[in-house]
Amino acid sequence: MQEEIFCPECGEVTEHGTVKLGREHLVRCEACGTVHPHQLERTRLTGLRVIVSATESSSRRTIELPEEELLAVGDEILVDDGIGDVVMVEVTSLELAEGRRAERAKAGEVMTLWTRAVDEVVVKVSVQRRGRTTSFDVPARGDEPFAVGEVRTADGRRYRVEKIRVRDGRSPERALAKEIVRVWGAAL
Repeated sequence: MQEEIFCPECGEVTEHGTVKLGREHLVRCEACGTVHPHQLERTRLTGLRVIVSATESSSRRTIELPEEELLAVGDEILVDDGIGDVVMVEVTSLELAEGRRAERAKAGEVMTLWTRAVDEVVVKVSVQRRGRTTSFDVPARGDEPFAVGEVRTADGRRYRVEKIRVRDGRSPERALAKEIVRVWGAAL
């Protein structure tokens, strides 16, 4: 395994290969061949409260992340606390001390991470037939694509996708289920 490490003999950062692993690694400078010890930097972890909003309910979880890891609204992270189900979430808000909110912050500064589950979602579908609109909640994988013009089935009824609205207000021709607010369709 090659790493960029400061070499005391060369006096600069050079490529090093690992000679021996242990509490204190022994590494060899690729430039001059000097073998010297190298201590690994320890990463401090912080416990982070995570509120996961799913379709019908929300749950409170706790995960550990490196204190210096930068988090931002819109990031996707895996929540695995070893207790509940492992779930992929999208960060919707970062709550700092005293209830302040931020768009981005280091994990060590965050008190609560507000998220929504994106691995399994419910897509709201409105289908129109002869002037009458019927709404359906369609369960889908978060990465399942929807496209205008495609034919789908909801509750045993076939429909053609006419329009898609996503979370940022746009109406694209195609989108992933996790991005969709509503789909409109025409009954077939």
